[in-house]
Formats: sequence, C-alpha cells, structure tokens
Amino acid sequence: MENTKDLTEHSSRSERKRRDSFGMFDGYDSCSEDTSSSSSSDESEEEVAPLPSSLPIIKNNGQVYTYPDGKSGMATCEMCGMVGVRDAFYSKTKRFCSVSCSRSYSSNSKKASILARLQVTGKPPTKKAKVLQKQPLVAKLAAYAQYQATLQNQVKTKTAAVPVEGFSWGNYITSNNLTAAPVTCFKHAPMGTCWGDISEGVRVEVPNTDCSLPTKVFWIAGIVKLAGYNALLRYEGFENDSSVDFWCNVCGSDIHPVGWCATSGKSLVPPRTIQHKYTNWKAFIVKRLTGAKTLPPDFSQKVSESMQYPFKPSMRVEVVDKTHLCRTRVAVVESVIGGRLRLVYEESEDKTDDFWCHMYSPLIHHIGWSRSIGHRFKRSDITKKQDGHYYDAPPHLFAKVKEVDPSGEWFKEGMKLEAIDPLNLSAICVATIRKVLADGYLMIGIDGSEAADGSDWFCYHATSPSIFPVGFCEINAIELAPPRGYAKLPFKWFDYLRETDSIAAPVKLFNKEVPNHGFHIRMKLEAVDLMEPRLVCVATVTRIIHRLLRIHFDGWEEEYDQWVDCESPDLYPVGWCQLTGYQLQPPAPQTSRDSQSSSSKQKKKAKSQQYKGHKKMTSLQLKEELLDGEEYNFLQGASDQESNGSASYYIKQEP
Repeated sequence: MENTKDLTEHSSRSERKRRDSFGMFDGYDSCSEDTSSSSSSDESEEEVAPLPSSLPIIKNNGQVYTYPDGKSGMATCEMCGMVGVRDAFYSKTKRFCSVSCSRSYSSNSKKASILARLQVTGKPPTKKAKVLQKQPLVAKLAAYAQYQATLQNQVKTKTAAVPVEGFSWGNYITSNNLTAAPVTCFKHAPMGTCWGDISEGVRVEVPNTDCSLPTKVFWIAGIVKLAGYNALLRYEGFENDSSVDFWCNVCGSDIHPVGWCATSGKSLVPPRTIQHKYTNWKAFIVKRLTGAKTLPPDFSQKVSESMQYPFKPSMRVEVVDKTHLCRTRVAVVESVIGGRLRLVYEESEDKTDDFWCHMYSPLIHHIGWSRSIGHRFKRSDITKKQDGHYYDAPPHLFAKVKEVDPSGEWFKEGMKLEAIDPLNLSAICVATIRKVLADGYLMIGIDGSEAADGSDWFCYHATSPSIFPVGFCEINAIELAPPRGYAKLPFKWFDYLRETDSIAAPVKLFNKEVPNHGFHIRMKLEAVDLMEPRLVCVATVTRIIHRLLRIHFDGWEEEYDQWVDCESPDLYPVGWCQLTGYQLQPPAPQTSRDSQSSSSKQKKKAKSQQYKGHKKMTSLQLKEELLDGEEYNFLQGASDQESNGSASYYIKQEP
C-alpha cells in the first residue's frame, strides 16, 4: 500500500521535483573575491616540492607517497598480494587494498587470490594474473609489488567463501515482498523507451508446463506482479490459487501476445490441474479476455530491435586509462553484451588488460577526442589500425554532452567544489578544479589525496551530475569527506576557503536539472559495481537526493555503497542479465563478508549519530555566516523517501 501511495502522489510532486537542486550558495563565491587562480597554482606547486629525507617514501607507478610511521603500519592484500600502508587499506579489517579486491576475493571464490595461489604452488601470481591486480586503486594507495613469507601462515587461518548458486530474482522478490524499479526508469536499456502499458493484468500466451502431452502446448496467463523485465504469471482458470504461479521474462522468446497461437498454428490447452473446472473452456476464455489488454503484436520485433547495438568488435575507441585516470588510451572493442563493451587496451598482446563499460559511458570517446579538448593521452606503441581488421568507431555512436558557453562566467583553475571520487564512489569529497579543458571538460583532483604528478586527476564535464557546488552535501545531509589529514573537524567550508585562500565555483554553473526518473527508496535493480566494472550485482536504491541515487549491493556492508546518477548507463532493470546473457552477481553470502565485531558496529553507529549532531549545529552556523545581510527563506523540500527527494535547502529571494 505504501508503494501504491507513493506512485499516486508522484504526479502531484512533479513541479516540486524540478526545483533548484542546490539552493543558492553563491554566498561562498564572495568569501575571497580577490583570490585569483594563480594562488591555487602556487599552492599546488608547494605540495609537490621535494620531500624531507627523514620521511620514508614509497613509489608506485611513478607516484610518490610519504607516511611518517614507515613499515610499522604495513599490510598485505589477500587478493592481489600488494603491500602498502595499513591505514590506506580498505575496510575495518584491512585485509584488502581496495573495494574491488575485497569483492573479487568473494566473487572468484578466492581461487584467484594470492593466498590460494601460494597454497597450491607456494609462489606469487605470474604476469598472467595481472588482470586481477586492481591497478587504479592500487595506484591510488601507497603500495608496491612485494610478497611476504607470512602469507604462508595466513593461508591456514582463512576459509573460502561459499558462492551463492541458483539465485532467482523471482524467489528473492516473492519471499521478501520486494519492489523492483520499472523498466521505464532505464532509458538506455532494451525497451526502456517503448515499454508501453505493460502492467499487472495484461494477458499473454505462454507454454503450459502443467500438461502431460508430449508436444509443446500453450495457455493464457495474466501478469500478477511486475519486477523489471520479470513478470509473475498465473494461468487463467486458477483464480486466487497461486500454487502454480511462475516467473517469466516478459522479453523472452516464450511469451507472446494473445492471438499468437491462432496465427502460428499452436494449440491452447488448459492446465491439467484445472481441466475439470469447466466443460466449455472456449466460452470461459472469451469471457475472461473481453476488455483485457495484451502485448502489442510487434512486441517481439521491438525487443529484437532494441537489442541491436551499433558498436561492433574490432572498433577502436579512446577510453580512460585505468592505471592513470588523468589520461586516455586507445582500446579495441573485444565483445558487446547488452550494450556493455569489453575493451582491450591496444598494447595488450594477450588481451588480458581490459576495461568494461557501457557504450553510453562518459569514459569512452571517439579517436581524436583527447587531442581536440586538450586531454592527456598515452600513445600506443602498437597501432592496430594499420591492420585492416580494425577501424575507428564513428563519432556519432558516442553519448553526446550538453553544449555549454564558457565565454562568460565560467569555471577557473583553483575553484573549489564537491565531487564524487571515481576511486571511492561511496564518498563525495572536497575537490579542486585543476585544469579547464575545451568543450566544457574539467580536470578535477580530490583535496588531500592527490598524487604528486597529478596522475589521479579525473575528467568530468561541466554538466556532469557527479560534481556539486560547495555546500551541497551539508544542505542534503550527506557526509562530506574532508581532505585527508585535515584536522579541523567538523569540516566547515568557510574556514577551509579562507585557509586555502580559494573561492567556490559559482552555483549557477552546475547542472541543476532533475528528471522525473521514477525511482523510489527500496526499489531493486541490477547495478554495475563501478569499482569492478565487469560485475553486475543485485542492488537496492537506499537514498534519493534529487537525481543522485545511493546504490547498495545486497549482502554487503554499507561501506561498499556507491553514489550513481539516476540516468547512469550502469543501472539496469531486474532481469537484464537474464535477457542479455550477462552474468549476474547474487547477494553476498554471510560467509563472504568481512568479519565485523559488534563493538565496531556500535562505533560506526555512534559516529553516525555524532555526525548528525554536527549537521544540526553547522547548518545554523552556515545560515548565519553565509547569508551575511541577504534575505533567505528556509524551505522544506521533498524528503528523500520520495522519487526525486531532497533535504532542506535555501532559496534566495529575488529583490
């Protein structure tokens, strides 16, 4: 009833959802009006100055990191064997160097882990295992490739995770009374834009499995419940009896509109269990179908057309370099599954150095894109284009970004903002614009954790939904990750802007469009683990802030959650993996999660409550200090329980 109520109120809230996503925080801009971008540049140069020789230095992929405690705080990743500073390792147990290593440790049943290899051979992985070493995150961490003899002893104390086999969305939805996001929420997915009026009550013709005949026969069934592409069906004649209800993918080859059997010469035979109920089944069916809806006659054709993808194997593209996010490399399309591309970097002779993304991902571009906007690019020693088998993907196949006009007031180097960290998607961090490129693209760095050579800067477009104005997190009750090592907590933007002698990027430059996306809290879906983009997992929407969704991976701790845009091509309806043939990662079993004591959970809860207390305090201080003589009204926006929810925010009164 609660979900039904939410849906009926959806249209009445449409105007409210389109309101300004960020409020009016231009007050931050005047905090240091005389500050030029050159001051930020000078500060950046100071950060890369020669380091004191007294500090131990760890080098990895050309990046320099320093830690005052030296080897006393080292740890070894149980998945890839990388050694690094324990403080920088992931999760409370510090068993893995990254989120991807932790999840791969479970999804690979630990067979590919460094421990398993040592147990069998007594030797570390060979170069062939390079694909299992999570280069982007390892580069972010202070790690170097070294294996310790103590791993031998650790093998004896670890137990292998038991993979979940035979996962069924139908059983999962039914047994837990869950709701899935409708197909119409996913415009990039098959049938996302032409799903039509498919809903509960629609009749279809499906194979009759309750029959002893040797040939395949069909019967009419009605949709009892929809969950993405999947439908819970009940044969006509069973009335309120759900004993033989079954789940079926609506876009599958065995589901047809009513009338298909008649035109195809197939037999309609009532189920054996209820054959005795009626003597005239024809009259019963005619009566039941009068006024009923069915699938469009061309439904299967539309499904087929929506699953045709323009990208083909052997096409060359430019894609982000997963070892150095600041640059792109040439890669070749190796395979296409459901619009997801497996890209193999051009230099990879054994085709193990790959990268997964959707064809509409903002991470891939046509050949020549980097040069056209001034983005860093790694030239390949091997040019496969010389081989006639490979060719450049046409520019029109790639996702288009909104055109912007940088001629007036625009982003400048050194401006501060808030951004989703692409190497830790559970966090929105304090960030700085490091370089302004052409066509509206920006190079951004996370304050306090940037590599000395800027190799972990990342590129976002000015209209990207992954960047936000200063104050966005505070207004929407999201925990903002302060710069690493910043001691003045709770973090306050005003103090930080003064201390760094910098200014905030103007609010009006950010993308404030909020589409009526249709997502609701607790809706189920299939989502890419962007820390390990080859994996598509069972997931849940746990928060909605305007167009921003908090995605939780079922069975995993909240620290693995990721912030994703509502229109991200990495989100899919329930049943997408089954429809496209992609492998779905089921919810993690209890035995595969990081062990966590009750005391640590209590600490986490206490920290959360403490943070909420700080929010109340800083919000009031913010209102007093920020507005400084201008009139503002404090408005209560739609709660994040709603489809396009938001927390409270400020609206500036026009004179």
